[in-house]
Amino acid sequence: MGSTRIEGHAGQQAVAAMLAFGTDTMFTLNGGHIWPLYEAARDQGMRVVDTRHEQTATFAAEGYAKLTRRPGLAALTAGPGITNGVSAVTSAWFNGSPLVVLGGRAGQFRWGSGSLQEMDHVPVMASITKSAATVFDSSQAAAMVHAAARTACVPHRGPTFLDFPLDMFGPSSGQLPVVDASTAAADPPDPATIAEVVALLRAARRPALLVGSDAYWAGAWDEVRAAAEHLDVPCFFNGLGRGLLPADHRLAFLRTRGVLKQRADLVVVIGTPLDFRLGFGSFGQATVAHVVDAESQRARHVSVATVVGDIRTTLAALAAGPGASRSEWVDELRQAETHRAAADQDLLSADTDPIKPSRIYGELARRLVRDAVVICDGGDFASYAGKFVEVFQPGCWLDTGPYGCLGNGPGYAIAARTVRPSSQIVLLLGDGAAGFSLMDVDTMVRHRLPVVMVVGNNGMWGLEKHPMQAIYGWDMACDLQADCRYDQVVTALGGAGETVTSPAGIGPALERAFASGVPYLVNVRTDPADVYPRTSDLG
Repeated sequence: MGSTRIEGHAGQQAVAAMLAFGTDTMFTLNGGHIWPLYEAARDQGMRVVDTRHEQTATFAAEGYAKLTRRPGLAALTAGPGITNGVSAVTSAWFNGSPLVVLGGRAGQFRWGSGSLQEMDHVPVMASITKSAATVFDSSQAAAMVHAAARTACVPHRGPTFLDFPLDMFGPSSGQLPVVDASTAAADPPDPATIAEVVALLRAARRPALLVGSDAYWAGAWDEVRAAAEHLDVPCFFNGLGRGLLPADHRLAFLRTRGVLKQRADLVVVIGTPLDFRLGFGSFGQATVAHVVDAESQRARHVSVATVVGDIRTTLAALAAGPGASRSEWVDELRQAETHRAAADQDLLSADTDPIKPSRIYGELARRLVRDAVVICDGGDFASYAGKFVEVFQPGCWLDTGPYGCLGNGPGYAIAARTVRPSSQIVLLLGDGAAGFSLMDVDTMVRHRLPVVMVVGNNGMWGLEKHPMQAIYGWDMACDLQADCRYDQVVTALGGAGETVTSPAGIGPALERAFASGVPYLVNVRTDPADVYPRTSDLG
């Protein structure tokens, strides 16, 4: 492998290494320990977006990765800067998102003397990253950042961490390896395991594909379509898998996943763990097969036919195997899907006082274009989005992921507007989630990043209050300020917004939000008695 010599301090080498991977934006919060990274970004033309909290910066970097399929970059200052980013790094770990976190660090020449924010970050980060290390030799900075970015991108993807002692930023130079086409390549799958899944599909009368985020990371939307159409098999999606088939495709289904447990005889789960979101791999009486991109993703708690390796290759092999016609099974599901969609219309158009959260999604659906980016941050309110929002293109649905860390939304929205300056960007927030990072509307305002925000405001932690009431007959620590004016927070920060108290007011408010050209929050007072029909087993 060839290399290029980079003249300059460790920060210059680090930025050059990230630019070589196509990463053109750094998300950060200012701290003196990382000023040389800013100098390098200025010198080399990398955009710097500074936020109001390191968690937001890190979520923004992950959002950038999700939208570009390139490694995201967060630069966090020493000590609290890095620990403030830990939850977001952990979320990227659970999401399998390629993220590079570059941290500042107290100088090595005084290590142990009690310098400002002196802390060994590596042990903290090691358990939530694919690799974590300190750059102790400035001439190795370019190579180490290249290795960190490559490691982040190789399946199974995930975050990596490097920190730089202050004394690593003196005059130096280093060799930057060339980024080649094999950088993000997964291992090839075993043909014998593919043949096993092909045989299961050949024998199945009522199979289904359930496609998740790792198929998106693999860039496998063409292969998903080809396999689905060749096999004539219905498809369900979660996470970044949503949009790999457009929602109006004959084989794309949203509302009938429960039917799989009742009727499917085979479910092939592709690119997503068999975790609590999927009943830990149980779909009634159906046989389950699992397609994963790396050995680390193999399910250990169940015994299922498993293909490990490049997902695009596996899907292409399924599309090259025996075809089928399953019109009866597809029609059965389509009939159920149509029936449930019709039943949903009553919820989506509900003219009730107080407002049903579903009515918000009915109004929103009429105004979203096919390439709108929809971002979810919250519990019950965001769960309704998963139930009602249809996704038509890859990379247009960003949710919290299995770690369930709230506060991701503003960071994701900042990244989305940065990457897609002309798209509709819609951020859906529960009122609980809004409390985590709404201050970063200031970031949106300062960087001229207009985003439409919608808060479902029921004055409580609904995901906790209703189950606590059901289990204990009482609740504690579940109530928020009733009728809080989150829109006025946004207005005070330089954006705009309004509160909506009637169903008829939702649509016009959304129209004003999309037309405003500024960060705009529509604060909708929703029914506190509305209970999301949750069935997930968390344990």
